[in-house]
Parts: sequence; C-alpha cells; structure tokens
Amino acid sequence: MENIERARAIFAQNDYTIVLCKDDKTYTGTKPGVACLMEFVKSGTDLAGFSAADKVVGKAAALSFVFLSVDEVYSPLMSRQAIGVFDRHNIAYTYDKLIDSVLNRTKTGLCPMETAVSEISDPKEAAAAINNVQLTMNNYGG
Repeated sequence: MENIERARAIFAQNDYTIVLCKDDKTYTGTKPGVACLMEFVKSGTDLAGFSAADKVVGKAAALSFVFLSVDEVYSPLMSRQAIGVFDRHNIAYTYDKLIDSVLNRTKTGLCPMETAVSEISDPKEAAAAINNVQLTMNNYGG
C-alpha cells in the first residue's frame, strides 16, 4: 500500500484531524486547524517525503506542508488557495470537495490562519505568521 493510501485509510477509520505516513512511520494528531502542523514545524520533525491526510486544507496548511517537505496531501475539504500553493510547489493533492476559502469556527469570516497568510507566498514566512497568530490567540483566549 502506498503512503497516501495508508494515510487515507487510517484517517478514514479514526477520529484524527491529520495523519502522515512514510514507509513504516506514522504520525497522527487530533488538534483542530493547523495546530498539529505547527507542532511538527516547531519540533523540527522530518516529514520530507511523507504523505498526509488532513481534515481541512487551506492556504495556511498548504504552506505548512510545503515548509515540512510533504510529498502528497489528501483532504475532504481543500481550498482553491491551497491548490495554488500545491501547484506552485509540485505537491500532489486530492480532495473530495473544493471550497473557496476556510472559514473561522463560527463561520462569520475567514479563518485567522488564512488571514495571516493571505499575502504570503514563502512557506518560512507563513510558518512565522501562523505561529504569531497562535501565540496571540493563546494569550487572549482565542
């Protein structure tokens, strides 16, 4: 079974928000949004060549996957901006439903992480911007 097939199978059979697979290695997470991806970024986890299944992929997640050197991504919901990022960085992707953008949890506007990266195309800059938003939200109960 290919890495992406294994990631998708584990994702479908469990309550994870993200599953990453490469050969005999598997990482999973249950935190919402890009929180799991940012934990991998901060810890320096080597995800080069991994395939991922993620609950929702917008531009912020896509840039994080690029930063982490993931090879392929599947998501039930993927935004047009994410596809643009993946196309520019030659990352394979599949999705079930294409969405215009990722909304915040109350569906009253854009997700704060999407807003943070809206004018950013560099994955390293995006990781810093996402981290700043997370810190602000954590400090102010967001």
